[in-house]
Amino acid sequence: MAAKAGTKAAEIEATWEAVRDEAARCTRCPLYRHATQTVFGEGAIAAPLMFVGEQPGDQEDVAGHPFVGPAGRIFDRALDEAGIDRARTYVTNAVKHFKFVQRGKRRIHSKPNAGEIAACRWWIDRERALIRPRVTIALGATAARSLFGKVMTIGKERGRPLALPEGGGEAWITVHPSYLLRLPNATAKAVEYARFVDDLKQIAARGT
Repeated sequence: MAAKAGTKAAEIEATWEAVRDEAARCTRCPLYRHATQTVFGEGAIAAPLMFVGEQPGDQEDVAGHPFVGPAGRIFDRALDEAGIDRARTYVTNAVKHFKFVQRGKRRIHSKPNAGEIAACRWWIDRERALIRPRVTIALGATAARSLFGKVMTIGKERGRPLALPEGGGEAWITVHPSYLLRLPNATAKAVEYARFVDDLKQIAARGT
């Protein structure tokens, strides 16, 4: 049985690598023309938790890995406080290319539109089919729209399990860590960060 399970895991890993390599050549929407590279998901192939963010940021676009910039550092700290080992999760984005506006030497984040989100759902669906997480977590409104195929209100849907369309399993919606970076003062940041960690604790209890 162990040998059979090992063979199956190896097959899934090989399929995931093939999908990742295919995504590296993606031209499904115009964003590929200006981004440095596709930033595909990464993590445990049999992860019980799959986190979906919005899109790569400037640092992720250069590094080729999701959640390695300032928002990624907040995400890692919150995971640790919630008792979630990132190495046992799968982390990806709703959109795989960095969308930005050039201002001098700076590249300023620009929110993906509905068409770009829809085009990239092809990859999210394939990732979910391979990982088969117990719980899929939308970090922010863009990720929620990708997973549910429609606009979802974070304030209304946050803090409870939701059913994904077409038998896609359980999902939760919470804020994106970059939201915490944009808050105007330290008090607001502390309050909202604590809420974010509390969301992750509830999610951990469902997915482990």
